[in-house]
Amino acid sequence: MTELITRTALEALVATGDVVLVDALPASYYDQLHLPGALNLVESDVDTEAPRLLPDKSATIVTYCSNEACGNSQAVANRLERLGYTAVRKYREGIEDWVAAGNQTESTQAA
Repeated sequence: MTELITRTALEALVATGDVVLVDALPASYYDQLHLPGALNLVESDVDTEAPRLLPDKSATIVTYCSNEACGNSQAVANRLERLGYTAVRKYREGIEDWVAAGNQTESTQAA
């Protein structure tokens, strides 16, 4: 099972830039709102897109989706781990928790 990361620990990694964030939600949700600098990668695209998007298999990668009930982040984490990524963690509480804490987000939609 993928190691979990707390919001506090994730906030510290985001602040230092020592993490690659992977939003595991469909693009329509990612476009509306995502964590700063997050990449969008869904389970069905991991095998083909991960080598291009995530060339460093030893990088600290944190997957997330909407909340604890969402299984997308675990599905993406599982596929990444099977591909040989060694430092994958999951932010189980997801973007809903991040937003509720008042943290910064981004959108790719025009304002």
